[in-house]
Amino acid sequence: MDVVALVGASGTGKSHRALIVAHENNIDAIIDDGLLIKDSKIIAGYSAKKEPSKIRAVKRAIFMDSEHAAEVRQAIHAVQPQRILILGTSVNMIQKITTALDLPEISKVIRIEEIATKAEIAKARESRLKEGKHIIPVPTIELKPHFTGYLIDPLEIFFKKSHHKKRRLGEKSIVRPTFSYYGKLLISDAAIAAIVDYVAVSDLAITRTGQINIKNSHDREKGISISLDVTIRYGNVIWEVVHKAQARIKKTVEYMTGMMVKEVNIEVKRLSIE
Repeated sequence: MDVVALVGASGTGKSHRALIVAHENNIDAIIDDGLLIKDSKIIAGYSAKKEPSKIRAVKRAIFMDSEHAAEVRQAIHAVQPQRILILGTSVNMIQKITTALDLPEISKVIRIEEIATKAEIAKARESRLKEGKHIIPVPTIELKPHFTGYLIDPLEIFFKKSHHKKRRLGEKSIVRPTFSYYGKLLISDAAIAAIVDYVAVSDLAITRTGQINIKNSHDREKGISISLDVTIRYGNVIWEVVHKAQARIKKTVEYMTGMMVKEVNIEVKRLSIE
């Protein structure tokens, strides 16, 4: 197992670039602020970003808690990554992490100054200081169960919120990373509608869908709204069928697209007696 270190001062954009660094260096697992991340999922750990004080956050990040360290060690043994990227403010900090987790010595050190310009680092620092925003390199859908009550934004909003009213949840806000490190990705309404149609009729109680509308909110943090009309087979409990369909559609669209779904409105237009 190889250990690669990504080193930079706090707030310089390490987490923001973690996925890109991992991709370019064939790394299949990341350790960042107390979390073990693999295949864009949080495998184990407890985030230092949830700690109430800086001292406790540092202790969490370097795995000083024995139970925390044991949990992550066990997870590493279970998933058997070939290369691990560890993020830290110094080589010394990363060495403490490797010692706590019984990992091999660092084989390669990448410094943030090598992969980000001075302007990019300055902008990251400014956003951290002014908005208290922290990035965790996993998609929103993966963050939600772990950070209930925290603000989770798409990354494109990360540097574009100066014109919005500032919102603070203490001083801890979570920002998800870009959806992909391959470039810009656009998902058309037609693609989302196709997913909605397939998921809706997967229940035999719904015989067909009619018009499907996808509405994007002007405030992109709130997510998309989905509206559709359906035909339900006669004899089924309408409320129960619709409620289950709403939950399935929301879960599947969020999982497949990475988008937030604000609401799913279903109108029963007709009953089928086939």
